[in-house]
Amino acid sequence: MLVRTGRRARRHRGARDTEPTPPDHSRPRERARWFSLSPTRATLVTALAIGLIVTVTPANGAAGDIAGGFVRAMRHLASTSRNGQSFAGTPAVGALFTTTSAGQLSQHFCTASVVDSPDGDLAITAAHCVTGTSGTIAFVPGYDNGHEPYGVWTVTKVYVDRAWSSSSSQDDDFAFLRVSSPSSSTPVEDVTGAERLATSPPASHQLVEVIGYPSTTSQPVTCQNWLREPMAGQLEFDCGGYPDGTSGGPFLSEVDQTTGQGLVIGVIGGYQQGGDMPQVSYSPVLGASAAALYQAAVAAG
Repeated sequence: MLVRTGRRARRHRGARDTEPTPPDHSRPRERARWFSLSPTRATLVTALAIGLIVTVTPANGAAGDIAGGFVRAMRHLASTSRNGQSFAGTPAVGALFTTTSAGQLSQHFCTASVVDSPDGDLAITAAHCVTGTSGTIAFVPGYDNGHEPYGVWTVTKVYVDRAWSSSSSQDDDFAFLRVSSPSSSTPVEDVTGAERLATSPPASHQLVEVIGYPSTTSQPVTCQNWLREPMAGQLEFDCGGYPDGTSGGPFLSEVDQTTGQGLVIGVIGGYQQGGDMPQVSYSPVLGASAAALYQAAVAAG
């Protein structure tokens, strides 16, 4: 039975297909248009508001955290609904799989994307996707309903920031993966193309596309919406249809409609490991720390 840990899927012990278990972490637009809400949504908003008023106020600043989360939730309930749509995929974005002892693919659990690099062998995902894993991880770019149009690539090295290693900082929830093919010396970027990595602060309210692989389906989902910055160090993307498995999916700006490639300005992760409901996704800002980690991965190639 699948349980939620941010956007990475995992299984309870005893499930037939055992997946690596990540460490536990803690688990979000316009002003509310009250008279345009449906009766169900209006009732929910009212109930939440009453619940907040009658709750005893916690000490040590926790009230501010609760109030901030409540405001973000109300913004989402009052905003225009969008939902991700399944599609056949794009070459540079794929699913991460665990593999069986025989080397066969097991269930996919996260998302990753190829990023441009000198040796053409790097991909980016969320750090919580690959922390505490055991065994072999496989990356399948362009995965679509069981098809592996660009082959299966083995993750041979994982690079995470020191701040993530020491404290699982939500602002450093990103990782680079070195991948290779067991049957070819051709780098993955020569096969799939690559997204370009952007590590300068993104412009507020720009249009982005987010792609992710839900763990319960065999196709990725895609959606476009305007970027938000709800708190320092974090980006927010509001669109339904991004449940477990979409962690690590790229936030893409300036997407070329011919190639499907763009600028990676984030990955689903960070605050609440990417969000505790499928309608709201978060990403850490890919700034100086991400740039340094990328350079370290390049140098180690």
